[in-house]
Amino acid sequence: MADTTMKVDSETRDRFAAVAAAQGKSVRAYLAELAVEEENQLALGRATAAFREAVSKPGIAEAFDAAFGGLPSSASTRRAA
Repeated sequence: MADTTMKVDSETRDRFAAVAAAQGKSVRAYLAELAVEEENQLALGRATAAFREAVSKPGIAEAFDAAFGGLPSSASTRRAA
């Protein structure tokens, strides 16, 4: 993979360097991990939105309970509380 250069202000560079050093990583490794984490958060946000949309449709929760037997009785008690 080819290297590239990004321009950031020196305060931001120093902050990235400090966080990376605190984790025992190079800035390069820290930024690579940060990118993966942020991509995962974006994907999780999209999945959460899709889930919320799906379960908000009438009858979905009831259909799920019918197909999979619903929550165990102890969980139902906690959910009602």
